Amino acid sequence: MEIKVVQDTKSIESDILVASMFENEKTVIELANKYAVEQDNFKGKFGETYLLPTYGKEVYKKVLILGLGKKEEFNPNKMREAVAKAIKKAMQMEAKKVAFSLDGIEFDYSEQFAMGAFIADYSFDKYKSEKKDNKVQEVYVQANADTVKKAEKIAAAMTFARNLANEPAQFATPTELANIACDFGLDTVVYGKEECEKMGMGAFLAVAKGSSQEPKFIHMKYQVDNPKKRIAIIGKGITFDSGGLDIKPPSSMLTMKDDMSAAACVLGIMSIIREFHPQVEVHGIIAACENMPGCSAYKPGDILTAKNGKTIEVDNTDAEGRLTLADALCYACELGVDEVIDLATLTGACMVALGTNAAGIMGNDETLVQNLISTAQRNGERFWELPLWEEYFDSLKSDIADMKNTGSRWGGASTAGVFLQKFVKDVKWAHIDIAGVAFLEKPQKEFIKGATGAGVRTLLNYILEQ
Repeated sequence: MEIKVVQDTKSIESDILVASMFENEKTVIELANKYAVEQDNFKGKFGETYLLPTYGKEVYKKVLILGLGKKEEFNPNKMREAVAKAIKKAMQMEAKKVAFSLDGIEFDYSEQFAMGAFIADYSFDKYKSEKKDNKVQEVYVQANADTVKKAEKIAAAMTFARNLANEPAQFATPTELANIACDFGLDTVVYGKEECEKMGMGAFLAVAKGSSQEPKFIHMKYQVDNPKKRIAIIGKGITFDSGGLDIKPPSSMLTMKDDMSAAACVLGIMSIIREFHPQVEVHGIIAACENMPGCSAYKPGDILTAKNGKTIEVDNTDAEGRLTLADALCYACELGVDEVIDLATLTGACMVALGTNAAGIMGNDETLVQNLISTAQRNGERFWELPLWEEYFDSLKSDIADMKNTGSRWGGASTAGVFLQKFVKDVKWAHIDIAGVAFLEKPQKEFIKGATGAGVRTLLNYILEQ
């Protein structure tokens, strides 16, 4: 899809002209007012559409009226969702050229318009022998061209992340993630098993023991002279999670290829960061491995030693993500960065608390947490702060080690956060649990079923705003 910025969209020869309409108002298209509003009593409620042909009387073949709802309630996030709905409707009609006439909107909708169009345009059909040819090829809109280009790059990073998270585990192996990371032209180093052993990454390596796939610890670095800030972003990289010896039931294992969605987010960001030229040093870190129940798998009751020397009693092998993140956090804190942000599809408890509409966030610096929350809100994602009280550590206490890797079933997302905090030292840190938002079981708002590229929009924009 190509978005073309023009001054007069109504003069474009197109298959469909999408005309916006606020609830109980009229459009600037008289034909639409005559038939939709006056004759058929179309109200323009949010998300409603009305289609009518022009019978060759206009340069556009059809008019699609797009309801924007009440004007006082309309905002950039609703803009994105409404545009996505219109693009999907156009795809159903196999329209190739679509123009938008957006009137009466009192804010700059350029970025969220483009994001909505590109998100709606997404499909993952790599493995289908027959592919649909229903994509919209050209979209015309009156908007800010530079902002649209920015959104196009962010959307490309999201598409990169979504494709990777939608890939089966047979493709998206730790080695493949490492190979992909090495293609970005960044200063990248990949550590293998022996190198990780020398660094003392006993928690990460324990998770990898049951798999025939070699673990890979990936460190990508974007550098600039005299950076305004140094940030490390860590993405959980479990390329398949069987649960290990505490094996998951089949229904819970079916989508566990998505347990590297956070790693896909980090790779998506690092794939395009050079095109933005931010004056921020950014480290992308992934501890990639599979969690499998092979003959060498780590076992409940094992004692692991993390990179910082802390010991962990394995209470449940299916709480593996926090073990890989523990060593990754230790590594990141040694880089001399100002901030560390980790993302992970970490706990079912976060999904129970927040559902599929928000990610959980917590951290040791309230300013960092609130900045990430507000950045997410502006860019179409929702982060909800969860507590990080020390009392949550009580259920992680072990009789024979410094801590266990799981505790009480109550407050599980915060308990996991308190566990991770034990591996953070002398740096501002935020943890984002994207378990509920990374992979959808059914379509939701502008997204189709499958991977969403959670975190890409927020973290890219956060980096660019520094």
